[in-house]
Amino acid sequence: MAVSAKLTVSLREAPATVPALAALVLFVVWATSQAGYPLTHWAPGALIVLALLGIALAAVRVRWREIPPAVRIAVGCLAAYTALSFLSILWAAVPGAAWEGADRTLLYLLVFALFACWRQRGAAAALLLGAWTLALVVLAVYAELRLGGASTASLRAMLPGGRLIYPSGYANANAAQWLMAFWPALLLARSPRLPWALRGALAGGAVLLASVALLSQSRGSLYATPVMLVLVFALVGERTRTFALLVPVALGVAAAAPAVLRVGDDLTASGDVTAAHVHAAVAASLAAAVAVGLVVAAGAALDGGAAWDGVPSGADGARRARLSARTRATLARGTRVLALAVLAVVVVGGLAVAGNPVSRVESAWHSFKGGYGEDKQTGSRLISGLGSNRYDFYRVALDEFVAHPLLGIGADNFQQQYLAHGRSEETPRYPHSVELRTLAETGLLGALLALVGLGAALVAVARAARGADPLGRYVAVAALAGFGYWVVHGSFDWFWEFAGLGAPAFALLGLACALAPRRGQAQERADGTRAAPRVEQRAPAAAPGGGGRVRSRRRRALALAAVPLALAAAASLAAPWLSQLEVQSAAHIWTTAPQTAYARLRDAARLNPLSEEAYAVAGSIALRYGELARADEQFRLALARTPGDAYATLERGAIASQQRERARALGLLERAERLAPRDQLVGEALRVVRAGRTIDVYALDRLIVAKAQQFS
Repeated sequence: MAVSAKLTVSLREAPATVPALAALVLFVVWATSQAGYPLTHWAPGALIVLALLGIALAAVRVRWREIPPAVRIAVGCLAAYTALSFLSILWAAVPGAAWEGADRTLLYLLVFALFACWRQRGAAAALLLGAWTLALVVLAVYAELRLGGASTASLRAMLPGGRLIYPSGYANANAAQWLMAFWPALLLARSPRLPWALRGALAGGAVLLASVALLSQSRGSLYATPVMLVLVFALVGERTRTFALLVPVALGVAAAAPAVLRVGDDLTASGDVTAAHVHAAVAASLAAAVAVGLVVAAGAALDGGAAWDGVPSGADGARRARLSARTRATLARGTRVLALAVLAVVVVGGLAVAGNPVSRVESAWHSFKGGYGEDKQTGSRLISGLGSNRYDFYRVALDEFVAHPLLGIGADNFQQQYLAHGRSEETPRYPHSVELRTLAETGLLGALLALVGLGAALVAVARAARGADPLGRYVAVAALAGFGYWVVHGSFDWFWEFAGLGAPAFALLGLACALAPRRGQAQERADGTRAAPRVEQRAPAAAPGGGGRVRSRRRRALALAAVPLALAAAASLAAPWLSQLEVQSAAHIWTTAPQTAYARLRDAARLNPLSEEAYAVAGSIALRYGELARADEQFRLALARTPGDAYATLERGAIASQQRERARALGLLERAERLAPRDQLVGEALRVVRAGRTIDVYALDRLIVAKAQQFS
């Protein structure tokens, strides 16, 4: 059957593929700018996903009972986790942040439901996964070409300190974005059910994705990748085929790696990259990708994967079948021996380079606890050690979990607790771990919902991986690998907060779940034909037509209940987004139109009745114009919404000092010190007031702005 005809049949049988494809376009758009992190990026996108889900529900009937039980449990647990996130607004110290965190979780629920609730066939699922993966490959090519033609100033912006941050703005998120697509590209390219040219493109794309990820010099990706390799070879079948494809891909990445790593390792005296090194890295990456793509495409053609349905026909098919029967066992044994030999070489070589493994583990733990200062100051960043402040982030997160074990501290409410209890100069908004985020912010109840929901989803994916649809099995495993990488790398980074990473991850998990066999529907045999559905015997209805009327009334009731829920979800997503737009507009015009800026900030405060940001920005603008009374009132309103805001408390204390109200200034500044005990500006302001002097509020505000720019 021709590819176009196969896809036409699949889309007719799985029409929900169309809105899912539209959602994937949105994810690619997010990938082009800051990985969907800003609220003004992902909130309107979440409204689009909500609309797509509504269209799918209206156009393609989904029967809840036909959805596999494991998928229903997964959807139910994620919905309950979303509800818990919204409820956490009630006990969160920063309710505005909790609302934003709950909305982000709502987005992931909508994405998962859109991809998981409608059954997919292998061809349509391959279209979705392949389209997203190849779109990321094209984006990687664009990034490489842009680097190759960039000016010195552009290279400095795209590769600060030798680490590629374009297009996400954060090096670790950048690496994760490429590597989330690397694993589906690698595992899809194994499938003999796909055309040989597509398999070659996917394999070459995997090389390019890995090479671009290396430009970010993310230590997290360096440690997540071997974990993924172990999981893939331990849990995924057809290991011989996987290894046979991994060898050329790994060789291609290894061939490009020296030139790629030289970009970040060999910087100029001013800390900038060298344009010649960048050009060499781009050339090496593209050349390696093309070479591997051609090799894998040629091998795929010999493998017999040129036919879309994977069933060779005629004399050529019989010849290939005979060759396969004679050589399959020999090839499998040879590949296993080769795999073991390569593994032995890697292990021995790694031990020789690393030295005593016990000493290396002790050294790694010491650098992890010691912070950035424990990293090696020479050599590649990738092998410089584990020094960062994450140990301290995790310590505070676990302490907060112990203090609030059942329900947590509230969604996205980590920053205020770290300011009070942390030890580093950083001011992280998130715990930098998806597991610790769950425990600290939603407690044991949230962790239980997450574990049960994830476990149910994995059960559904396991059934899909053993299903009768041959192409569907490959797609399910490949999609799960993309989600798995997000989880593994996100275990020590803040990827939950990047919608451009989290939404595709839940889409991939949902797509894998959608391939699970469903009761009462025809199943595809290995030869591509359809088996008749199993008909279940049911007892006759008590009254003819009565059951149909009951079901019809139930559907109408569900539809009526869904409308207010959809409107509430839309309002919840729209209000903070529109409020943030007003805040950003005021920040752009306050120097020329301060009164208009104040008016827009008042609108922002009304649109988002939980956030203190609009009042804090209005107070800062008032300080620039010397309007101390207005500034004090705005900061007072900010504290009414978020009593623990250290910035507003500090500013009110400085204003009180400027107005010669020493007692009030002391009280406010002492409270600010309790809220942020390591903040040097707070400590210095308190020392000035205790010494009987007056704070220069304008000078203090300039220092606050400078500090914010330093850590932005």
